[in-house]
Amino acid sequence: MKWGDFLNNTELTVYMSRAIDQIVTEVLKNTLHHPKETAFLLRYRSGSKKALQKRLAWESRGQHVPSFLISSITNACNLFCKGCYARANGTCCEERSDPLLTAEEWDSIFCQASELGIGFHLLAGGEPLLRREVLLRAAQHPETIFPIFTNGTMLDPSCLELFDRCRNLIPILSIEGNEAETDARRGKGTYSLLHDKMEMLNQRGILYGCSLTVSKNNLNTVTQPGFIQQLAAQGCRIVLFVEYVPVDESTRDSAFGDAERSLLETRQAALREAFPAQLLLSFPGDEKKMGGCLAAGRGFFHINPSGKAEACPFAPYSDRSLKDHSLIEVLNSPFFARLQNEHLTGEEHIGGCSLFEQRRQVEEILTQLS
Repeated sequence: MKWGDFLNNTELTVYMSRAIDQIVTEVLKNTLHHPKETAFLLRYRSGSKKALQKRLAWESRGQHVPSFLISSITNACNLFCKGCYARANGTCCEERSDPLLTAEEWDSIFCQASELGIGFHLLAGGEPLLRREVLLRAAQHPETIFPIFTNGTMLDPSCLELFDRCRNLIPILSIEGNEAETDARRGKGTYSLLHDKMEMLNQRGILYGCSLTVSKNNLNTVTQPGFIQQLAAQGCRIVLFVEYVPVDESTRDSAFGDAERSLLETRQAALREAFPAQLLLSFPGDEKKMGGCLAAGRGFFHINPSGKAEACPFAPYSDRSLKDHSLIEVLNSPFFARLQNEHLTGEEHIGGCSLFEQRRQVEEILTQLS
């Protein structure tokens, strides 16, 4: 059963741009006591209108440009979290045969994205704070917001200074719930350390958020008003609920079904009413309204540490690399086109990732193209 293309490319471009603009607007409502942040967000909101016009101009010429990118800038991490998708699919590993993209190569990608009108670029890993030289390059692109998904344990005074000075870099700290749940997945003492880092961010008045990987195991904990209140008290102003994606068949039981997804949506609505000063988001969110998942260039694609352009962080399949191709050439990847044209990004699914559910078909397409 297919969900269908409810939004064509132009409609999706406008929809996603409005969604990002709404995120910025909601954050702006609560920045009166943070003038640096307010000034940056006002400039960004003005620039985002120009970015939308760039993407619409490309659309008029038959070239769809996604609204955002996700990039894993390193394969290294100081933690060994249970059920980590990045370690399971090889993005995060101690040894890698392919050389990492250099800071200069990442800077080129950031420049190309800006020229295309992409002003929202998520940075992940591994642990992205291990690539400080790449973050310094990102900081030089104030027209782009870079949410940085970090385990938070490596935040130090120099890093805090960078985030304070460069407001387009927004740290998003990963946490699993309470102390028992966080330490069970991320290692003993992680929860306490994270709360110390949150206090440091709060004292500097730095906009930051928390990413909650939500599974059947912690759904009840992370959607309780008391838990969200605790985050708010520590200055967390963005809460992102990310549906857990099973890394193999043995972890499928932890993934959401329709009942859990519906419960999360209901509780999120109640939490938004109770905590208007916090921005609560979910991913993948309202896929059905958008005609399926946003991977493979519909709304985004993923760049791995070596530069390979992958459909999604959870579906690390690629036929082109940013080492050898421009961003436009990657967007015109035959592989991405097949995934979209054959509606593999629009299928109904039971996990957190449509392409993960259909990985055999995805692998067959890649084999046919090689």
